[in-house]
Amino acid sequence: MKKYSALAAAAALTLALTACASGGAEPSASSSAAPAASAQQTAQVPQGAHKILIAYFAYGENAELPAGADASASASVQPTADGMTGNTGLVARDIQKAAGGDLFSIRTEKPYPPTYQATVDLGREEQQQGARPALATHIQNLADYDVIFLGYPNWWGDMPMPLYTFLDEYDLSGKTIIPFCTSGGSALSDTVEAIRKAEPNAVVMDGFHVGASSAANAENAVTNWVKSLHLAQ
Repeated sequence: MKKYSALAAAAALTLALTACASGGAEPSASSSAAPAASAQQTAQVPQGAHKILIAYFAYGENAELPAGADASASASVQPTADGMTGNTGLVARDIQKAAGGDLFSIRTEKPYPPTYQATVDLGREEQQQGARPALATHIQNLADYDVIFLGYPNWWGDMPMPLYTFLDEYDLSGKTIIPFCTSGGSALSDTVEAIRKAEPNAVVMDGFHVGASSAANAENAVTNWVKSLHLAQ
């Protein structure tokens, strides 16, 4: 059950076909065969100025990483100016450079294991159990935002289960959700449709995918994609 009161439903709900498929300010409270980046846009972001939130889940910000861990230890752990993140966190920061907005890291109360393989194996168990891992970070000023970029890695053909906790916690009715995903080879799978099912009164855009091996060098692709959304700065 949603914990937040429903906002008014969007005046017109745009449906779109789904493509098959971790610095900055924060809001209050806080397989290599894949293409480098791909997107398909059939819906349109409403015209006008927007207040943007970039909410994302990144392995490197949710794991018990050993001291001194860096990208050489795992291709899924990436350094940033303010600590370690994951591939999805890098794309989130590229989106912020291109679109502005606030970053919000979705973090779980219980950290994931120190290795990526152990983490995705646990993620599979959580998926099979329909788990809803408790979150340690929460948004207090959700009403301030009307466009929400929502980012995640693809684990076993789905979003990590903390994303479902996030979608259960917040009613995003009337908002525009723009998914983005990183993965080795599965691209978006059915995750965009899963978001539409969880948030039926939001406008959910078709998603954007970046291959995990390309995430560290995806800024140009991300910038071009953001420009295609025609978000007013």
